[in-house]
Order: sequence, then structure tokens, then C-alpha cells
Amino acid sequence: MEKENAVEIKDLVKTYKGGFEALKGVSLSIHKGEIFALLGPNGAGKTTLINSIAGLVKRTSGEITVLGKDVDTEYRFTRSKIGVVQQEISLEFGITIFDAVQLQAGYYGLRDGKVRAEKVLKELSLWDKRGAQAFALSGGMKRRVMIAKAMVHDPDILFLDEPTAGVDMELRDNLWKMVSHLRDHG
Repeated sequence: MEKENAVEIKDLVKTYKGGFEALKGVSLSIHKGEIFALLGPNGAGKTTLINSIAGLVKRTSGEITVLGKDVDTEYRFTRSKIGVVQQEISLEFGITIFDAVQLQAGYYGLRDGKVRAEKVLKELSLWDKRGAQAFALSGGMKRRVMIAKAMVHDPDILFLDEPTAGVDMELRDNLWKMVSHLRDHG
């Protein structure tokens, strides 16, 4: 029995202004339930590929589908199915961690943002930090908040761009356990 594709990419090209070709005809399939890793040196196009799939970067040519839907023509559907933890930490200042995660749920039109924020903060061992602001957290805790924001809408697909950058060994181990748990539970 053939596995269903979560992501399908055919002949993806991304050329930036000035002529730099970050992606040169990439084709690949990522199946549902699969943990897929992109490996390569800095500048290889890993982040560009992730951002192209998520609809954050406009591709030059090629096709991208997420759960069978085109990322351009069905962008509301595809973006609702994807969570992205960017490589660079970017968090809102002046609001609590709880409010930041709840606000993220609101971006997806979810009315139960408080419940979802509580659930994901507890899952990521951040509940005791819910009243803190981003600047008061360690780098590893900030990374966890980024993951919480990416997961608050229960995406079918989760992209982690350099997820273990700046985290300690314990969090790194917990992160991989969490990824396996997410895969095993949908």
C-alpha cells in the first residue's frame, strides 16, 4: 500500500534578485508520519526550501503541494496545516509568553486560544513560565516558546529549522522525544 504524501515538490527553483539560485530543480516527497531531515552546509537552501513550502518565500518555478493542495491556490488550507519554527528566535516583547502563544492561535482564527495555549505550554514544560516575558528567558526557553507558537494550532506538518541551535543537551534530547511523540500521535 502506497503512503500518502504530506508534501510533494517537483522541479522547485528559487532564484533571488541578483541571480543567486538557492534551489535548483528540487524534487522530493515527504510522506505522512515521516520524520524528514534536510542536511547541508550553510547556504545550501534548507531554509529557502522550508519557507517555500510554508508560503513564506515565492518560488521562481516548480510545483509544491501540501496534503494534495497547491500552496499558492489553496494557501489558506495549506498554511493552516503547517507550523514553522524559524531558525532565528523572534518573540513579541511586552507581552507574556502565555499571551504570545494565545495570540498565535488567534492568527489561525481559533476561538479556544486560551485552552490551546495552556495545553501546549504544559506539554513543553513552559507552564511555570507563562507569566514571563521573552527577554527574561534563556535561549533554550525561548526556543520552546517558538515551538509552542508553531504547535498551538495543531498542524499536520511541523518544520523545525535548526531546532537544537542554542539549546542545552537536556532540551535537545527532550525535543527529539517530543518530535517522536508528535509523529506517533498524529
